[in-house]
Amino acid sequence: MGIHYSEEEIVYHFFTETEFFMGSEAVITGPDVNHIKNVLRMKPGERILLSDGKGTNCLGELEEIGSDRITVKLLPEEVEDTELPVEVTLYQGLPKGDKMEFIIQKCVELGVSRIVPVEMSRCVVKLEPKKEEAKRKRWYGISESAAKQSKRMIVPEIAPVMKYKDAVQEAEKTDLFLLPYEDSESLEGAGGMELTRELIRRLEPGQKCAVLIGPEGGFSDAEVEIAKAHAAKTITLGKRILRTETAGLFVMSAIGLLLEK
Repeated sequence: MGIHYSEEEIVYHFFTETEFFMGSEAVITGPDVNHIKNVLRMKPGERILLSDGKGTNCLGELEEIGSDRITVKLLPEEVEDTELPVEVTLYQGLPKGDKMEFIIQKCVELGVSRIVPVEMSRCVVKLEPKKEEAKRKRWYGISESAAKQSKRMIVPEIAPVMKYKDAVQEAEKTDLFLLPYEDSESLEGAGGMELTRELIRRLEPGQKCAVLIGPEGGFSDAEVEIAKAHAAKTITLGKRILRTETAGLFVMSAIGLLLEK
């Protein structure tokens, strides 16, 4: 059994680099030092949850709190695995405004492993290389913050913006490639929500799943055909039309509901 925390026992969650885990100790550097020391005003002996963002999760006890580094004693207690049993990559058509920030925050909370922004024919937003780097840095910060809040064992990667054809070629290599599509019921092999549930339930622990979400204008007919040619399974998310910032959350919620024990 892993450790469970009550609301009365607040255990703050922090990330540090893998190389800073050294046997029975770990070291925290960077902005988190100021946050622990001056914002949370934590003292030696208090406990934290410490992760390397790549799957290592440890309970730790603050030992030495310095001006630019904090030494943490790693404790032997087992920490509960908070990750989904499958690895989900969300291929998200670039949305307008700050919708991508909302999508990243909520999908990280729901267990996504990786998010890939995708350029599609109906995307209004076109990121220039200089702007993309700044955006990705901000998006990663949102991913890290959401991972801390939800006690994830990893910080989901925010990949560089990908061309549509490259995205579907990559998605084809996963164990299940889902394409939620509002007109899916008009296509051959349509199976309604029962098919959606069945496909998700077929996933086994350790397998990889790709979810491709269109931008505000949806997919073009050509994009749907290209995805289907690369093994995409077109599915419905119900009788209502969902916004681009809602569709990915719906799928992530369904995966968690149907697969988590």
